[in-house]
Parts: sequence; C-alpha cells; structure tokens
Amino acid sequence: MTEEIGAATYAVVVNDEQQYSIWRAGAELPPGWHAEGTTGPREACLAHIDEVWTDMRPLSLRRALEERASRA
Repeated sequence: MTEEIGAATYAVVVNDEQQYSIWRAGAELPPGWHAEGTTGPREACLAHIDEVWTDMRPLSLRRALEERASRA
C-alpha cells in the first residue's frame, strides 16, 4: 500500500473557504472542492500547499473579521 501511495499522482484541491487539500488525480472531487491546478507526487503537492496556504482561517471568518475591523 505504501508503494501505491508513493507512486500515485495527486492534485491540489481547494474549497470555497480557500482551504487546501490533496486528492488522487483523476478521482471525482467531493462537492465544494475544485482542482487548483497543481499535480504531482504527494510530497510535492503538500509542499506547494505549505507555500500557498499561509492563512489557515476559513475565508468566511477572514471576511467577517475584516468587516468587523472596518466598522471599528
């Protein structure tokens, strides 16, 4: 099983809340998720996510906090 995981190609996926994950390339994505455009080995996809996902807060929370700050 470990060899299968290491040889598999993955896709970086993102949801409407701008949360990232990886998904087996070619597999049907769950509702609410779409391919971000990056594919490759598992570790490369995870490294890409580490680079681009710099704010772990969901988009709706970030927007609510920004709106709250603009009212203050």
